[in-house]
Amino acid sequence: MEFFSDPSLLITLSVVGLIAGFIDAVAGGGGLLTVPALLTSGLPPHMVLGTNKLSASFASFTASMTFFKKRLFNPLFWAQAAVATAIGALFGTLVVNLVSGELLEKVLPLIILLCAIYTVTIKSATEQTHRLPEVNNKLRIKQWLQGCSLGFYDGVAGPGTGTFWTVSSLGLYKMNILLSSGLARSMNFISNFTSLLTFIYLGHVNFVVGLSMGLFMILGSWLGARSAIRYGNKFIRPIFLFVVIIMAIKLALDAWS
Repeated sequence: MEFFSDPSLLITLSVVGLIAGFIDAVAGGGGLLTVPALLTSGLPPHMVLGTNKLSASFASFTASMTFFKKRLFNPLFWAQAAVATAIGALFGTLVVNLVSGELLEKVLPLIILLCAIYTVTIKSATEQTHRLPEVNNKLRIKQWLQGCSLGFYDGVAGPGTGTFWTVSSLGLYKMNILLSSGLARSMNFISNFTSLLTFIYLGHVNFVVGLSMGLFMILGSWLGARSAIRYGNKFIRPIFLFVVIIMAIKLALDAWS
């Protein structure tokens, strides 16, 4: 295997993991760094997706626990969203070999650009309430629809899932971006881990590469989550917007060029 004959490649992937972990904890979109890096390493596409889920699970778990310890995520309140996310991720991963991603690749940049426009124009993006939404039937429906759809997307593709969680939570629940980020990191872990277990069952995970990147992503994710919590909305929002715009440009170039 190329990774053993060229240790510098493993080091490079680990550094990429460190940076991606930080970005993912703050704004989401770390997969847009790790997936291309893994592809250039020579791994087959399905192995890339499975290995990325292994390293991403480390990062999303670290970020999720950091937000949880700061009481910015309530697992019981979001239990139905968690179940829906796991179900969506399971089915998404199972069908990833059956569905062509060509159309998704072309539509995704447009979706991300809409997310950026929404985040820029929404007046309450930094002024929304720092409390959880009211519990009612509409909330449960929103949790199931959001969890199933974003979990399914993360199982099929993945890049930008955390960003989609943050943006959709801003609109659906009228929470501020800090609480929305806490929800996004936690749900992203659930979909990552569910998808990872499925990829392991299918035999599409390189544990050497995934664990090496994952250890560095833990550090990056811990630094990113603590920075986001410490500096709040004024820190998250500009990085979030920057990542969203870069994501859209990169995906557009990849899909349309």
